[in-house]
Amino acid sequence: MALPNDSLRVKLQTLPDKPGVYQYLNKEGTIIYVGKAKNLKKRVNSYFNKEPENGKTAVLVRQIVDLQYIVVDTEMDALLLENNLIKKYQPKYNIQLKDDKTYPWICVKKEAYPRVFSTRRLVRDGSNYYGPYPNVKVMHTLLSLIKEVYPLRTCSLDLSPDKIATKKYKVCLEFHIGNCLGPCAGLQEQSAYNQYIDEIDHLLKGNIGQVIQGLKKRMMTFASEQAYEAAQEIKEKVDTLEKYQAKSTIVSPSIRAVDVCTLLNDNDVAYVNYLCIQDGSIIHAYTTSVKKKLNETAADILGYVISEFRERFNSQSTELLTDVPLDLSFPGLTISIPQRGDKKQLIELSQRNTKFYKLDKERQEKIIDPERHTNRILETIKSDFRLKDLPVHMECFDNSNLQGTNAVSACVVFKNAKPSKADYRHFNVQTVEGPDDFATMEEAVFRRYRRLIDEGQTLPQLVIIDGGKGQLSSALTALERLGIRGQMAIVGIAKRLEEIFFPGDSLPIYLDKRSESLKVIQHMRNEAHRFGITHHRNKRSKNAFQSSLADVPGIGPKTYESLMKQFKTVSAIREASEEDLNNVIGKSKASILLDFLQSAEKK
Repeated sequence: MALPNDSLRVKLQTLPDKPGVYQYLNKEGTIIYVGKAKNLKKRVNSYFNKEPENGKTAVLVRQIVDLQYIVVDTEMDALLLENNLIKKYQPKYNIQLKDDKTYPWICVKKEAYPRVFSTRRLVRDGSNYYGPYPNVKVMHTLLSLIKEVYPLRTCSLDLSPDKIATKKYKVCLEFHIGNCLGPCAGLQEQSAYNQYIDEIDHLLKGNIGQVIQGLKKRMMTFASEQAYEAAQEIKEKVDTLEKYQAKSTIVSPSIRAVDVCTLLNDNDVAYVNYLCIQDGSIIHAYTTSVKKKLNETAADILGYVISEFRERFNSQSTELLTDVPLDLSFPGLTISIPQRGDKKQLIELSQRNTKFYKLDKERQEKIIDPERHTNRILETIKSDFRLKDLPVHMECFDNSNLQGTNAVSACVVFKNAKPSKADYRHFNVQTVEGPDDFATMEEAVFRRYRRLIDEGQTLPQLVIIDGGKGQLSSALTALERLGIRGQMAIVGIAKRLEEIFFPGDSLPIYLDKRSESLKVIQHMRNEAHRFGITHHRNKRSKNAFQSSLADVPGIGPKTYESLMKQFKTVSAIREASEEDLNNVIGKSKASILLDFLQSAEKK
């Protein structure tokens, strides 16, 4: 446990019992960590009163030379302040949103007859900005919809009343093709144009239902006044908006304004998805990764990103749906974990997006940096199986027999989480009689590692035994006989529920079904089974063939030995040509053998 210096010790004793934000500084005076607390005194002192739970925190504590703190009124204020300080100082040991791209916005320009366009620059001139849009396709779809429904100007002319009054502007091609109503030439009232802008404002905020409702009222008014052409124009706009609404609505329209945020935890990275829903439509969908620096919990990470996302996307929702219990209090915001219905479906949609994003990142990593991808998998296995060293060399054993006959064992070898088929080995059981799976496992493990020891080869970091506690115990007995128990990790995996048994533990553990560790172990187990069963079938076929040949006059043990010496396998003997057989055992015996094989095929 790192002890604070005298100056720091005094500050620790005088910290207030209030919510706030603390900052740790190193000997250079650089802020290396920013944290929030419900109670500053308890939280900050906890770093120094006990041994850190993980190595990263221990390294942080050893570098702390000074601290600063800011007292705030509520935990929510602390959360927002922490978020701002992390973005400002980018401390070395704080989590970081890895996505620092600049996303585009839709701008409604503050000017007479406002233009609507996309931009990546926010100019504080009173214009309204909507977004940002992580999915640029969604933004362009909205802009296309606005252009199709509303005849807005695209020129950059100064359309102040004085300029229009001079009548020096002339209508352009956009007017002639019906995309603009000519405000530059005084052909459109500003009040009518502003009506479009008000509707666009609602549309960009996700209130598409409100826009449609307003348009329908105007349509009915025109129809009652027998202005059928004007009513038809509005009806076409309504149809366009309703088609767009049908495509974008993914939940019940009764869900008005809701934020959704879910998290998928990995070793050093967490993947977060955020959805902003208005009137049953997703107006923002954003997935990113968060780089963890210490041992942050899922709740710690979500608390950070929720405030970040709500600020970034200017969310005014009063309800937040999540899949992680949060002990946070946001003024005016209700946080819940839905269990059923449309809101539960939203959580599942968000979780699917998070999962697909993670898989996509892993595929990209595998292509761009395969070494890093492999190291990440090995680090995951090391963590899940409590290993001391990175498992660059792993082996898996499996037995195969048919009612105790032709018993064999297989050992497959994986190096850097990939099959090393040149190192695969199979064992014909020598010391076991009858169907004894435990004794068979003990013999195979003993022979394998006695050979490695005799040849001076390195032992694997992890050994997988296909079977439960009985097979694992037999393998351990073999290692004890060799005097190498404890020199490598060994576990058993039971097929039915994918239970992982550790030596000395009476109860198994269960890895997440989506875990990369489990996928690698399953691959090893399946390879061992495939390799072992193939050898078992070949052996059984060879023995059956040899046994049947014993009954054929003229084909004795020496003839069979000659055949196996030349053709190596039983299947090769069956497929050999008459000429090849003549060359090995002579025409007479070859003829007898061919007659036997042909009659066997007919049966």
